[in-house]
Amino acid sequence: MENFEIKIDKDGIWYYNGAHMFRKEILSVFFDHLKIDECGKYLIELGEERCYLEVEDTAFVVVAVYKTKVSCNGREQIDILLNDDSCEMLEMNTLQAGRDNVLYCSVKEEKFTARFSRNSYYQLAEFIEQSENGNHFFVNLNGEKYFINETQALET
Repeated sequence: MENFEIKIDKDGIWYYNGAHMFRKEILSVFFDHLKIDECGKYLIELGEERCYLEVEDTAFVVVAVYKTKVSCNGREQIDILLNDDSCEMLEMNTLQAGRDNVLYCSVKEEKFTARFSRNSYYQLAEFIEQSENGNHFFVNLNGEKYFINETQALET
């Protein structure tokens, strides 16, 4: 594999030499072997082979948001569905607003940053409140306020 033959656009769509990659079994292998190097560049590492990717924003994209109640303790949590078809609990303390108010969070045990798609942004927006002074936004979950941090630049 040569470097930069694979591109991931800001919506999480994968391309190989300009052609849309849509086969789930291939993408699953790539997601399983996805890494970020010491310089913050994305790569796929398969055995001895390393293939660097051109990533427009993030490799992971949040495609859906669900508010659920954990039955054993009655507490609510927010779960997210990612573009690799995995589901995980949203780490509330990792919510960030980037350029143009795009939302991001950490995923995969905080190894990667994920961008919220437009649809998932609106799904999460149902739970977002504004502080009394109007300067900050937060999600109130189980009586705790999780503020959305503002950042101008995220790693790519």
